[in-house]
Formats: sequence, C-alpha cells, structure tokens
Amino acid sequence: MSEGRQVLAGEAILSGAATINRSKDRSRDERTETERSRVESNHAALEALVREHSRLVYRIAYAVLRRHHDTEDATQETFMRVLRYSSKLASVEDPKTWLARIAWRVAVDRSRQRGRTREIPLEDPEKPIAEVASSDTPADQTMHGAQVSAAVEKMIAALPGKLRDPLILSTIEEMSPREVAATLGINEAAVRSRVFRARQILREKLAGRMQTK
Repeated sequence: MSEGRQVLAGEAILSGAATINRSKDRSRDERTETERSRVESNHAALEALVREHSRLVYRIAYAVLRRHHDTEDATQETFMRVLRYSSKLASVEDPKTWLARIAWRVAVDRSRQRGRTREIPLEDPEKPIAEVASSDTPADQTMHGAQVSAAVEKMIAALPGKLRDPLILSTIEEMSPREVAATLGINEAAVRSRVFRARQILREKLAGRMQTK
C-alpha cells in the first residue's frame, strides 16, 4: 500500500480543513477570546488526528474497498465527517477507536452504495505484481512463500463477513479486541471468539492444501 497516497490524502484533508475554518472565521474579530481559543483548539486537535491516524483510516478503508481510488475518497470523507463534528473532539476519550469506527462505517456505506458486496475480490487489478527481493533465499522457496501468501489471502476473502471483519481489523495496526469491538459494534468476547474461529478455519484449510501437494 502506497505511503505516498496516504500522505497526499492527509495533506488534502488538512488543506480543506483550513479553508473551511477560514470561511467560518470571517467574523473572528467579533468573537470572544474564549470562542477563538476553542476554534483554534479544535483545529489543532483535528490536525493532530489526521497526522497521527491517517494511515490507520486508509488501511481500514482499503480493507473494505480494495481499490486505492475509492480508499482515498473514503479517507477524505472520514475526516470531513470528523471536521463537521470537530466541536466534539475534546470530549472523545479514545480518538483512535472513534476514528476507526467512522472509517469503517464510511467504507462499508460506500461499498453498499456502489452495489458491491462486502466480499473482498480474490484478485485486485490495482495490486502490483510483487517483486522478488534480492536475497540468499533460494528462488523456489521464495516462490513457494508467495504462493502460500496468495492462498491465505484468498482463504480470508472466502470467510463469512462476521469472521473476516474482526480478523482483518485485528491485524490492522494490531487493533486490540476492545478497539475492534468498538469499531464493529460487538462485544470483546465476540471479537475474540470470531478471530479464534477465523484463524482455526484458515489453519485447517492451509493444512489441507499442504496435504494435497
């Protein structure tokens, strides 16, 4: 996944936020010092949120949409939603989890609006062909590893959504069960159970694949 795309999306969001804030601040001189301080504080909090968590938002959106262009749009929409409710930032106890929940909902909504299922495509046409890194590892071992990775990716795609979603989120930024639970709107016990079951299914399928070779 391109770090450059994430940076550009974040910078675009910050630029847009600054423009909107300038528009809102036309009568800035008429505001009290307290009001000005609150606006500045909210803007600073938003800027910090974008810089710290834009990568997380991008990866969550990509986990659902699987297209870089769609993911960039979803990332910007996520932060624009946050901007509209910037007055609430100060009362948010866990910005990362709060943001992850918004990002997930935005991505799922976009996927549904475009008539897609939430199944992850088995082949991503935008995904570049992986280059074999120069190393001392024999070529046949490297190729085998790539094949196994591709097989696991397809197995994850084939999982039921209720198992796949928590599994994906638990691997993004190593989100904790509590964070995954808050993002998906389920309890922590369900997250642990579903992730355990998903991994169990993957192990069984992978073992079966190895035995047939």
